[in-house]
Amino acid sequence: MSSQRIQSILSIFTSRLDTLGHLLVRAEETFKEASFLQRRLAPDMAPFGTQIAYTCNQPRNFALWAQGRPADNLDPDVVSIEQARIFVRETQALLAQVSSEDSKLAERTRIDLAPGLYAQMTGHEYVDDFLVPNFYFHLVTAYGILRMSGVAIGKRDYMQHLLPLVRQA
Repeated sequence: MSSQRIQSILSIFTSRLDTLGHLLVRAEETFKEASFLQRRLAPDMAPFGTQIAYTCNQPRNFALWAQGRPADNLDPDVVSIEQARIFVRETQALLAQVSSEDSKLAERTRIDLAPGLYAQMTGHEYVDDFLVPNFYFHLVTAYGILRMSGVAIGKRDYMQHLLPLVRQA
């Protein structure tokens, strides 16, 4: 059984991946062709399909790290909505396998950032300063690409994890 902090991290990643899945459904309802996967906010930013892979990479690599396995990023060249859906499902399945204790977060780890670049940090730093900010950056960027492209989504679609808590006054 995972510990409290690990469980919290898993809950955040899992629920926000549900949001990503919902955004994919909304995108597919709007665009019947896969070309929307190539839309981007700016010329120097990755396209929507790549944002999906990058969003999934953060919880994926958390799960692998928690299991003592090396990071393994997904193929950033997402060419179909089905491939994007598979990335989300497989990432959630990988998260469901995590059973690390909170003590794992105190361990120092080396994170390879790019060829010849790495960072040494604790598990807490890895989660709080690297994974979570990157996760939200790519999730928000994917959301922004869809909004800019005319998909009828709003904050409710992005904040779906709160819907079970909402009550009528």
